Amino acid sequence: MTINVPSLRAARRTVVAVALTVLLAAACTARPRAALPASEQGRTDLIAAAQQILVNQCLKARGAAGPPPRQEVLFGTGPAELSVTLATGYTVRAHTDGCLAEAHRHLYGEQERWFRAQVAVNNLRPEAQARLREDPAYRAALARRAACDDHDTGCIRASGLQRLRDRLEPVRLAQVRAAHRDDIETYNRLRDRAVQRAAGLLAARPTPYRKGNPPS
Repeated sequence: MTINVPSLRAARRTVVAVALTVLLAAACTARPRAALPASEQGRTDLIAAAQQILVNQCLKARGAAGPPPRQEVLFGTGPAELSVTLATGYTVRAHTDGCLAEAHRHLYGEQERWFRAQVAVNNLRPEAQARLREDPAYRAALARRAACDDHDTGCIRASGLQRLRDRLEPVRLAQVRAAHRDDIETYNRLRDRAVQRAAGLLAARPTPYRKGNPPS
C-alpha cells in the first residue's frame, strides 16, 4: 500500500483547522460579549449597578450587611488616607479601607488615581467660576448687581453681570480644562476600564441587570 505524504499532511491540516474552528466557536458561545451602553447616563448606571453588587458582597463578607449597613465598614474608619485640596480652597477626602474603596479598586484598578481625577473633573466648573470671581470687571459688575433691588429689572440688566458672565465663563472653563488635561485623560481612561469591568461582572450574573431594578 502506498501512502501519498503530501495528501496525508493536507488531511491533517484540515483536521486541525476544523478542530480550531470548533474550539473558537465554543469559546465564543461560552463567553458572550457584554453589550456596552452608548450613552453616558447608561455607562453611569452600569457602573453604579456593578458597584452596588461589589459593595454588597464586601459588606456580607465582613459581616456588616444591613439594613442599614454599618457605615464605618462601608466608608472606612479613622483619618482619611486620600485628600485633594481644590483651587477653590475646599479639601475632599476619602478612605481606602471601606467596602466602597474596595469596589472602586475592583472597577477602576487604581483607587487613588481615580479619586484624584474624579475630584478634579467634578470640580472643573466651580474652579472656572472661582477664576471668574477674580476678574476685576466681573467683580465690578457683581457689585453693581448687588446694589440693585431684586425686583428692579432695569437695574439688574444695566449692571451687565449676565452678559459678562456669558462671555467670560466659557473662556475660564476652557482654561481650567486645559490645566487639568492629564486629569481628564486619566478620568476617561479609568472610567472606560470601569465600564468594561462592570459589563463583565453583570453579564456573568444569573439574572441580567435591567435599569430600574437595582441588584441585591
